[in-house]
Amino acid sequence: MASKWNLMILALYLSLVMVLSTDFSSPRFIRKRNIANDEDKCTETNDDGTPNNPCGTNATCSKIDGINYCQCHVGFQSTSKNVSFQALADQCKDINECTENNEICGPNTACENTIPHYSCICLNGFNSTTGLESFRGSENVTCNDIDECKKEDVCGPNAACLNTPGSYHCVCKSGFGLKSGRFNFTGSQEKCEDMCSIDKTICGNGTCHHRGNGSHECACHEGFTNYGNKRSRCTALNCDVFKDRNNLREKLPAAHNLMVQLEKSCLNLTESEDPKELDGEDIMKQLLSLIDELLSGGAFNDNRKVSTFLNLVENSLKFAAAFIKPPGINGSSSYSELELLVMKGADLPKGAVTLSSKQAKLDLQLETAAGDPSYYPGFTTVYLLGYANLEDSTKGFYGKMKPEANHRFELNSKVVTASVSNRNTSHLEEPIKLTLYHLKKTNEMNHTCVFWDASEEGGSWSTRGCQVIESKPEHTVCSCNHLSSFAVLMALYDVEDTFELQLITWLGLSLSLICLFICILTFSLIKSIKSPRTTIHLHLCINLFIAFIIFLAGLSRTENRVGCAVVAGLLHFFFLAAFCWMCLEGIQLFRMVVLVFNTNFKTLYMLAGGYGVPAVIVAISAIVNAGGYGTEKYCWLHLEFIWSFFGPVCVIIAVNIFFFLITVWKLAEKFSSLNPDLDNLHKIKVFTITAVAQLTLLGTMWIFGCFQFNEGTIVTSYLFTVCGSFQGVMLFVMHCLFSKQVRDEYGNILSRFWAPRVKSYSNITDSHTSKANASKSSQDTGESRLWAQSKF
Repeated sequence: MASKWNLMILALYLSLVMVLSTDFSSPRFIRKRNIANDEDKCTETNDDGTPNNPCGTNATCSKIDGINYCQCHVGFQSTSKNVSFQALADQCKDINECTENNEICGPNTACENTIPHYSCICLNGFNSTTGLESFRGSENVTCNDIDECKKEDVCGPNAACLNTPGSYHCVCKSGFGLKSGRFNFTGSQEKCEDMCSIDKTICGNGTCHHRGNGSHECACHEGFTNYGNKRSRCTALNCDVFKDRNNLREKLPAAHNLMVQLEKSCLNLTESEDPKELDGEDIMKQLLSLIDELLSGGAFNDNRKVSTFLNLVENSLKFAAAFIKPPGINGSSSYSELELLVMKGADLPKGAVTLSSKQAKLDLQLETAAGDPSYYPGFTTVYLLGYANLEDSTKGFYGKMKPEANHRFELNSKVVTASVSNRNTSHLEEPIKLTLYHLKKTNEMNHTCVFWDASEEGGSWSTRGCQVIESKPEHTVCSCNHLSSFAVLMALYDVEDTFELQLITWLGLSLSLICLFICILTFSLIKSIKSPRTTIHLHLCINLFIAFIIFLAGLSRTENRVGCAVVAGLLHFFFLAAFCWMCLEGIQLFRMVVLVFNTNFKTLYMLAGGYGVPAVIVAISAIVNAGGYGTEKYCWLHLEFIWSFFGPVCVIIAVNIFFFLITVWKLAEKFSSLNPDLDNLHKIKVFTITAVAQLTLLGTMWIFGCFQFNEGTIVTSYLFTVCGSFQGVMLFVMHCLFSKQVRDEYGNILSRFWAPRVKSYSNITDSHTSKANASKSSQDTGESRLWAQSKF
C-alpha cells in the first residue's frame, strides 16, 4: 500500500515539473492553443470598430495569457530574425529570395522578387521547358537555347547565320561586306552588300568587278599591278629601276641581260590586262648566278659600283619575291646565301618572325614587313641575303666616320641585305634586330653597326639609325630603324709613327740586301773557305735575300687576292727555310763539339732538311687553309693562321738552344783540359759565338713580332723593325768581317787591284793564302778531326 502511494506521489511530481518547464510562448504551444481554442486569438479593435492586428498585415497574432504574440507569414521574416515575438516589439519584412540564393532559378534565367514570393523567367534567346513565362525554382523548369538560325532568311541572302547561346551572328559571304566595316551583325539593322559597291578603294588603283560566285576581281590601271593576284589591291610598280641600262652596262656589264628580262616582265605586269604569271624561282636562280659572276671577279674597288650592285639586287629581290609561292625559298651559291619568307592572303599578317643564316639572323614584326594596311598588296615577303666576299669591295669607304687616334676601321662581318615587301622602310616605327656573326672572334667591344648609304659620296658606310645593343666575341646585335645592307665595323689599333718605321724598313732592307749579296758571293766563289759550315751560311743568306726582295716588292700588293696569297706563301716558305738552315747549323756545331767523328753532312741531306721541311709545312698549311694566306692590308698570314709559321720557328729555336747549351758546356770542359789545342778550340769558339749570336738575332726578331698584334707595342714595333731590317747587315758582320780567314781573302782580292801600293801587304797575304789552302785540305776530311788532333 505504501508503495502505491509512493508511485502516485512520483507521477504527480513529474507532472508538476513538466508544467513548470513548458514554454507557453513557443510557436508550437501557441499554434496548439490557436487550434484548440479560438477564443485565444487577438480580438482588439480600432476606435472606429474595425479589427486591429497588433502584429501588422504580414504576421499572425496569437494571445497567450493576455499577451499578444506574433508570427511572420511565409515569405516574410522578422527584423530580429526570431520566429515569434511580442506585438509591437518587432515587425515582418519581405524576404528577397533572389539575393538570398543566386542559383534559385537555375542557368539561363533571371530572378524577380515578388511579395511575398519570387518568380523566374528565361533570358532572351531561351524558352522554358513548360512553355510558361514565369516559374519557381522548385518546379524543376529549365530554359533551353532558341536556334534563331532555323528561321527562314534571318540574315539575308548574302550572309551566313551562326547560332550562339542565347543569340546569333550574321557573317557576310565572300565578296560581300558591311558598310559599317564590322565583321558581323545581328538583326535587320544592316545587310551584306557587294564589296565593290561598299569599298571604293578595295582595288586601290584599279577597277573592281563583282563576280557571280560572290568574289571580286581588280583590273589595275596603267602603271599599277597586283602581281597576278586579281583579288589583291593594285599598287604602283616602278619599272624605271630596270631601265637605266647604259649606266649599268658601264659599271656592271654582266647584269645587263638580267635587267632587260626584268624590265620586260615588269612592263607586261603594268600594261597588260591579263599579265602572264612569272616564275619567281627562276628569276631568283638567275639573280644568284649573277651575284656569283660579279663577286667572283674580285673586289669592285669603286664605291659607285657597290651602290649599283646593291640597288640592283634589292630591286630584283623585291620584284621576284612577289611571285614566289608560300612559304618561300632558301637558296645558296658560291658567293651568296638567301633566306626568303613569303605569306599571301587578304588578312594582314601579325606577330614576330625570325630568319637565320650562317652569316646573320634577322628578327622583326610582320606588321613592319606588311606595311600600311590601306596599301596592303595581298602578300608579305621578308628576305635576308648574305654575300661571301663583298666586304673586300666596301672596305675603305667610311664616309664621314673617322677612327680615333692610332686606330683604323676594319669590317668584322659579312655584308648582308635585309628587306621586306613594304616599300616604305626608310623609318620604321618598330626597329628590326639584326645579329651579325664576326669574321674574327675578339674580346674587344669596339664594334659599330653600319649600313651602306648610297646617297653619301657615291656610297659609304654610315651609322645613322643603327645602334649596338649587344656585342660578344662571336657576334654583334644591331637595332636599326630602317632596312638596307648592313655590316659590323671594328676599330683596330694601328701602329704609330708609320713613316719612321717605313723609313727604317726600307733603309735596313736595302743595306741588308747589299750585305747578303756580298755574303752569297763570298761563300759561293771563294774556294778556300768552302766547308759544310759555309754551305749552311750560303743557303741561309740566299733564303733571306729572296725573302727580302719578295717582302719589298709584294708585301702590300693586296689588290689581287691570288697574287697576294702567292706572295704570302713564298714569304712563309723562305723565312721557314732560313730557320731550317739555322737548325742545321746548330746540329752541325753539336756534332763537331760533342760527337768526335766525321761530321760532314752530305749536301743532299742538308738540302732535304733545309728546303724539304719548309716545303712540306707550307704545302700542308695551304691545303688545310688556303684562305689563311693574304690579309686585307698585307700579303702575309692571317692572325688565326700565324702559328703555321711561329709553331715551327719556336720548335727550331728550342732545338738550337738545347744544342747550343750542350755545346757551350762541352766547349768549357775542353778549354779546361790540360793540353788543349788552342787553335782548334779558338775556331770552334768563334763558330759557337757567331751561331749563338745568329740565333739570338733571328729568334729575337720574331719574338718581338709576336707582340705586333696587341695595342701599346710601339717599343716592340721599333725593335722588330730594326732587328728584321738589319738581319743581312748583322750576318755579314758576324760571318764575314768577324772571320779572320774571310778578311784575309778580302785582303788578297783587294791586293790584286792595288798591288803596287800594297806590295808588302800582299806578301803577307800570300803567306795567309798558303796557310788557308793547307787548312782547307784538313777541312776536307771533316772539321771534327780538330778534336782528334788536339789529343795527340
